Amino acid sequence: MEQKDVVIIGGGPAGLAAAVELHKQGIRNMIILEREAMLGGILRQCIHDGFGLGRFGESLSGPEYAQAFIDEVNKREIPYETSATVLSLTEDRVVTASTRSGLRQYQAKAVVLAMGCKERSRGALGIPGERPAGVFTAGTAQAYMNLYNRMPGKEVVILGSGDIGMIMARRMTLEGAHVQAVFELMPYPSGLPRNIVQCLDDYNIPLYLSHTVTEIHGRDRLTGVTISEVDANRRPIPGTEKEYKCDTLILSVGLIPENKLLEDAGIAIDPHTNGAVVDENLQTNVPGVFSAGNVLHVHDLVDFVSMESEALARHAAAYVEGKGIDPCTLDVKCGEGVGHTIPQKVSGKNDFSLSLRVRNHYRDCRIVVRQNGVEVAAKKMKKAIPAEMIQFKVSAAKLQETGALEVSVE
Repeated sequence: MEQKDVVIIGGGPAGLAAAVELHKQGIRNMIILEREAMLGGILRQCIHDGFGLGRFGESLSGPEYAQAFIDEVNKREIPYETSATVLSLTEDRVVTASTRSGLRQYQAKAVVLAMGCKERSRGALGIPGERPAGVFTAGTAQAYMNLYNRMPGKEVVILGSGDIGMIMARRMTLEGAHVQAVFELMPYPSGLPRNIVQCLDDYNIPLYLSHTVTEIHGRDRLTGVTISEVDANRRPIPGTEKEYKCDTLILSVGLIPENKLLEDAGIAIDPHTNGAVVDENLQTNVPGVFSAGNVLHVHDLVDFVSMESEALARHAAAYVEGKGIDPCTLDVKCGEGVGHTIPQKVSGKNDFSLSLRVRNHYRDCRIVVRQNGVEVAAKKMKKAIPAEMIQFKVSAAKLQETGALEVSVE
């Protein structure tokens, strides 16, 4: 068993940013374990631009953004192992991984969870119908085109208005496919407004809200789908069925944090985010295990992932070096209109960065943090929508020693 100060699980944007910042903090005895054959994570297949505006102040493609961190990892000679699948993580921070050189075990002083997300599949949706070829998740279709130079199909219907789905609507249109429409179950889009404009409006691709796929047709290859309107309870409305002839159905219906390892290690999972419950130091309920990036909660922008991971690295370095981390005993709870918050626990002694998503669309509102009925922080918003994560700093100056914090929209 190898002794390590820090083991980083995942070599995507979160893991790479954490590794570089740990090195800056003086941590040398660490390793990155990446399941894929190359570092970079999902960014390798995101060839569109728009990355890096917050972190680097310029618009980069996904591979360019990833390469900036990979170059830094190589320059600092941070060790990493690719094609290494982590099989288990224990409460005492023993990491077991299957690598090209065999089964490896690491005893870590601290573990960084940076495994990212997986896509929600057709099986999770339970769409009735046959099981023909031609049904893809948006990320799989993106990999087919951008990594393997294969065209998924020509007549396309997209279910879900997630960012990857809208980006794939544009990508397939540019490659000669006909995207008939994007259908969204909710009464509002689930992706960023800029993607609606740049990917759908600019290419005259219609977006239908409160619609879903209610049947899939075709035996060997997809021949069409039935679309129905849904009511306020998201149930299909009888009599609104309409059939669309197509050979490809792309699903962009949400991301789920890769949390299998968390369950094995006894790490508490937040049912709202499907990621770990963390404190202001991004530490889970298991001491020495930290989490950041999309495995913690789904982000809109990779810039936020990197900055969150760098904050994690500073806390993890302090933990490894034996510097005290204040115990976090104050709960952060979701109030009216708030879907989830990160962190879920704070100490009340330090300033912290609060990340959250709202449940509905709001205009000219305030995000308010109250403790024992007293307002301790607030942020004015011209608009707040579920597709955009909201972040702001909360000062410890007004926090009391006891009493949960409640975050709500007013």
